[in-house]
Amino acid sequence: MMRIPGFRDAIFPPLSIPVFSNVANLGLLIFLFLVALEVDMRMLTHNWKAALSVGLAGMILPFGLGFAVAWGLYHQFHDPTNPVVISFGVFGLFIGTALAITAFPVLCRILTELNLLRSDVGVTVLAAGIGNDVTGWVLLALCVALVNNSNGLAALWALLAGIGWTLFLIFGVRPPFIWILKRTGSIKNGPTQGMVALTLLMVLASSFFTGIIGIHPIFGAFLVGLICPHDGGFAIKMTEKIEDLISVLFLPLYFALSGLSTDLGLLNEGITWAYVIAIIACAFAGKIIGGTLAARANKLLWRESITIGCLMSCKGLVELIVLNIGLQAHILSQQTFTMFVVMALVTTVATTPLTKAFYPPWYQKKVERWRRGEIDWDENPLEPPGSSEGDHISKLNTSQVRRLMVHLRLDSLSSVFTFVALFGPENHAKAARLEGASEGAEDTEVQVRRKPLEVHGLRVIELTERTSTVMHVTEFEEVFSLRDPVVNAFRAFSQLHDVAVSGRVAVAQVDAYADTLMAQASEVSSDFALIPWGEYGSVTDDNQSAPFAVDASDRFRSNAHLDFIHQTLQKAITTCNTGIFIDNGFGGIIKPADKPLLSRTKSAMSLRSHRELASLPVADKSHHIFFPFFGGADDRVALRIVLQLAKNSHVTASIVHIRWPATEGPAAAAAETEAAGPSKIKRSLSIFGKGKKSDGNGTNAAHEDAFLSSLESSLPDELAGRVVFSKTDVTPDTALVETVALAKKTVGQTPKNAGDIVVLGRRHPGLDDSTAEATSSGSLDLTRTVGAIADQLVTFGVKASILVVQAGGRGLEA
Repeated sequence: MMRIPGFRDAIFPPLSIPVFSNVANLGLLIFLFLVALEVDMRMLTHNWKAALSVGLAGMILPFGLGFAVAWGLYHQFHDPTNPVVISFGVFGLFIGTALAITAFPVLCRILTELNLLRSDVGVTVLAAGIGNDVTGWVLLALCVALVNNSNGLAALWALLAGIGWTLFLIFGVRPPFIWILKRTGSIKNGPTQGMVALTLLMVLASSFFTGIIGIHPIFGAFLVGLICPHDGGFAIKMTEKIEDLISVLFLPLYFALSGLSTDLGLLNEGITWAYVIAIIACAFAGKIIGGTLAARANKLLWRESITIGCLMSCKGLVELIVLNIGLQAHILSQQTFTMFVVMALVTTVATTPLTKAFYPPWYQKKVERWRRGEIDWDENPLEPPGSSEGDHISKLNTSQVRRLMVHLRLDSLSSVFTFVALFGPENHAKAARLEGASEGAEDTEVQVRRKPLEVHGLRVIELTERTSTVMHVTEFEEVFSLRDPVVNAFRAFSQLHDVAVSGRVAVAQVDAYADTLMAQASEVSSDFALIPWGEYGSVTDDNQSAPFAVDASDRFRSNAHLDFIHQTLQKAITTCNTGIFIDNGFGGIIKPADKPLLSRTKSAMSLRSHRELASLPVADKSHHIFFPFFGGADDRVALRIVLQLAKNSHVTASIVHIRWPATEGPAAAAAETEAAGPSKIKRSLSIFGKGKKSDGNGTNAAHEDAFLSSLESSLPDELAGRVVFSKTDVTPDTALVETVALAKKTVGQTPKNAGDIVVLGRRHPGLDDSTAEATSSGSLDLTRTVGAIADQLVTFGVKASILVVQAGGRGLEA
C-alpha cells in the first residue's frame, strides 16, 4: 500500500511516527518476553544430544553460507551515505545470524497443527529449535554490541556486562522471585494482579539495562522470560494474562512499522533479484542439508531427517524482528532489508508444504507400525512372538471388552463413571484370617481376581490460535495429563472399582478431534470406544457458559457436533467397535431441567438464600436394558455389549428379535443372497453361537432365530434369570414405530432406579441406509449420524439413555 501516492502522508504522518514507534517497541519487548516463556529449557536438557547435533549443524552451515553471500552483498549494495561505518566482519556476522536463526514460536505452531509434536521428528525439532533460538539471540546481541560501541574494547565491556546481568538474573533475581510467587500462591493458582505487575516491571527494568549498556532492549525482556518458572503452569497462565493485548494490538503495530520500511520498488534490477534468489537458496540449503545430515547421524530415517531440515528452515516473525534490528542499527540498507524480508516470507510459507510432502500422514503411520513391530518395511504383517493361529482364534472368540477407550468430557463424567462401573468386575473379595496367625496380627485379605478391565481415558482440549494452548502441547502433554482434574477424577473412580486405568490429555484442533480419538483407540488396541454425546451439543467441553448459552433443544441439532460424531464413526470402522452414548439421567442423577421450577411467589431474597436439598443415595441401583435385535454386524457387537453388562447383578435385559416376514424387506434380500452361494454368508466367529454373517443387505430371520435360541439355551445360570429373549414380527413400514413403542413400554418403568439403557446397532440395512454416508450437500442430521431408530427414540423422549453401537475393526469379522 506504500506504492499508493500520498498513502504514508495521509495514514502515517511524520509527526505520528515517534509515538507509533514507541508503542510498537513496547509491544516488541513484551512479545520477546512471551517468546522466552515458550522456551522450556527442560526439553533442551532432556534431549541434549539431538539438540546439540541438529541445532549446531543447522546453524554452522547456513552461517557459513551467509558469510559467503554477505561478501557479494557488502560490495554490491554498499551505501556510502550510511552514517555508521559497518565493517565486513560485522556485516557478515549479522547476515550469517539472519540465515542461521529459526523461528521457534512459528515452529511450535506448525508442529502442533500437523500433529507432529509427540513424534520423533517433533521432539528433535523442538529441542534443536530451543538451542538454535538461544544461540541466535546471543550472536545477534554480539553483533549489535559491536555496532553500538565505537571499538572492540567497548564492545567487549558491553558483552561482559550482558553476561554479568544474565548471571545476576539467574542467581540473584530468580530465587527470590520464585519465593514470592510461591508465597502468593501464583505458581499453584496462577499469577495474581500484583505478580503480573512485578513480572512486567522486571521485563521493563531488564530491557532498560541491556539498552543502556549497548545491547538491544529486547534481550533484557528475553532473559526475564527465560528465568520465569514453568512449574504449575505458571508460564502458561502468565501468557494467558497478556497475550491477547500484545498479539491483537501492539505486535501488529510493530509489523506495520516494519512494512513502512519495506519498499519492494527497490527490487528493480536483475542483479538485485539474482541476489534475492541466492539468499533464498542459501537459507534453504544451509538449514535443510545441515539439519538432514545431523538428524540422519542420530539414526532417524531419511524422510524424517529431511523433514527436520525443512522445519528448521522456518524463519517467521522472529526473522522480521532480527531484520528490523539490523535496519535500525544501520547494518542493512533499505534495499538489502527488503531482499531479506522476501526471503523470510518465502521460507516461512514453504515450511508447511515441504513438511507435508516429505512426511505425509500415511508415511507417519507406516513408520509407527514398523517401529512397533507390527509390519516389516514393505508393510507385510509380522506375527508377534509366541502367537499362533489358536491365539488369533481365541482373540476373535472373546466376548468380553477387555480394553475400553473412553472420551472424557467434563459434562459427561457422571454417566461415564456409571457405565465403566457396570463394565468392570464386581468385587466379591472376602477377608479371612490365616490359620495359626497370632491374635494381634493383621487380617490378610485373600482375593482371586481375573485379569482386570483396562480403561484408557482421553480428554481432548481444543487447540486455538492462542499461544497458551500451544504451550500446553510443547510443555509435554504428559505433565498436564498428571494434573488434569477430569483425568484424575476418572483415574480415582476407575481404580476404586477394580479397573486398570490410564488417562491422558491431548491438545488438538476441533476438526482433528475424531482423528485424535481413533488414533488413541488404535494405540491402546481398544476393543470398544465409548464416545459420550455432548450434554449441550458442543464439540468441546471447556465452555463453562454452555448451560446458559446453548438451548437444551439444540443438543441434537448442532452441525459441528453432528459432524464430529459422524467423522468419528467413519474413522472407527477400520479401528474398533464404537458406541455413542446419549445420557438421559444415567446413574440416577436428576438433571436441572427435570427439577421443579421455583414458585413465582418466591422473592429475590428467598431465591438467593434458597438451599439445595441434599439428594439421598439411590436406593434402587438397578438398570434395565432394552435391545431390539435386527441382525447384522452392528447388532451382533451390540449383543456382546448387552451380555457383558448383564453380568453385573444390578442389570437386567430384554432382548427382542425384530423380524420381517420372509417375503419382505431385508429378509428377502438375505434369502436371495444365500441362494446365490454359500460364499456370501460366512459362519460367525462370535462365541455366542452359530450365527450367519450378513452381506450388508439384511439377515435371514430363520438363521437369527436359531442363533438367538442357541444363545438363550447356553446362557449361564447367573444370566438366565436376568436376560429375557422374545421376538416380534413387523413390516418395514411399521418397524420404527413398533420398536419405539416397545422401548417406551420396556424402559423407564422404574423411574427411581439408577437409569435404564436402550442399546442399538447403528446400521440396519434396508431400514436406514442413510447412516452410511452423508448427504451430497454435506449436511447431517441425527438419522444420518446415529440411525433412524435412535433419532425416533430421542424425538419421542424415551425415558432412558441410548447406546448406539457400530462394529469396526475385528468386530466386522464377527
